[in-house]
Amino acid sequence: MKKYDTIVIGGGPSGMMAAIASAYYGHKTLLLEKNRRLGKKLSMTGGGRCNVTNNGSLDEIIENIPGNGRFLHSAFSQFDNQDIITFFKDAGVKLKIEDHGRVFPASDKSATIIETLLKKMSEYGVTSLTKTEVTSLKKTDDLFTVKTKDEIFQASRVIVATGGKTYPSTGSTGFGHEIARRFNIPLTDFHPSESPLIMEKPIKDLQGISLNDVELTVNKKKIKHDLLFTHFGLSGPAALRASTFIQQATMINLDLFPEMTKSELLGHFESLDRNKSLKNALKADFQERLLIYLLERVNLDPQTPLKQVNKKDLEGLVEISKKWKLPIEKTFSLEKSFVTQGGVDLKNINPKTMESRLVPGLYFVGEVLDINAHTGGYNITSALVTGWVAGTN
Repeated sequence: MKKYDTIVIGGGPSGMMAAIASAYYGHKTLLLEKNRRLGKKLSMTGGGRCNVTNNGSLDEIIENIPGNGRFLHSAFSQFDNQDIITFFKDAGVKLKIEDHGRVFPASDKSATIIETLLKKMSEYGVTSLTKTEVTSLKKTDDLFTVKTKDEIFQASRVIVATGGKTYPSTGSTGFGHEIARRFNIPLTDFHPSESPLIMEKPIKDLQGISLNDVELTVNKKKIKHDLLFTHFGLSGPAALRASTFIQQATMINLDLFPEMTKSELLGHFESLDRNKSLKNALKADFQERLLIYLLERVNLDPQTPLKQVNKKDLEGLVEISKKWKLPIEKTFSLEKSFVTQGGVDLKNINPKTMESRLVPGLYFVGEVLDINAHTGGYNITSALVTGWVAGTN
């Protein structure tokens, strides 16, 4: 039986960072991962480019973690998004900042981030075993016994970093939640988050159209970001963020011009070249397919000269541009969504250490916790921060 100070279960970003932090402070550390390689899900993030964090202020970071972001205040006081940037820069990784503060490796390759984490683990002496699935975890007195198919390990503390229940092909099968259940640690309900939206009747005429900085309103929550019409409904950051607040069929509102009031938009339309057709006069404000679709919705012919359109009809175009109601049937399933909403109940987790209040020595980090964030580098930020905090404490 091999003994360690710390055993980390799960080799995603939170698990690797937890192992690095633990070993950095001199603890004999073992990381166990059932996949062939570490960071499998991490390799998929950011379209394979790895959106490793976000450069926003802490207030912005927490605002973009709608699922219990405030819980992370103590963790961010120890290690935050700027510390993540410094960590990778000090390791020789060149980073770049793109729109909405998203931080990527300059190489545009997730392998750059994964290789850096692996290098740090090796540098600090972390023992990592892949293709090693944990079959049981028990605690006797102050020692945890971790069993795999072939070996038994012991440690005075265990960090659970097994992910949520999304993308089970990456190994995120909810095993960490099973560990919580075995120790009678409460869980919150699970829902899909950061999920594309399925419409009752997808708008085929608009498939493939992408809109920048529009605003969705769902259950009084306003989300301003980019939106994509697809063959099943809606995707893009705005739709993914809206999914956090959708758990049943509902109606959402789309505002194509969130920076303008209705009266301002009407005034803008009235100020255009009135000798031109609607199609030509409005082409700077709408993509052509979108404009034709909306004009048909309000019974206007695209070829009609703007000067022949009365104010009431123009107000109809303003109304649908500002309050376009879209019926949403549901989100994608939990398994096909990007993020798990729900997990280990934070009431029983010490926010300063990520340690269970019910089982001393047992820590939970990353997506196994009831923390969910928007896309844009926020989920990885949460994973890396909670991993570091658990490893150092």
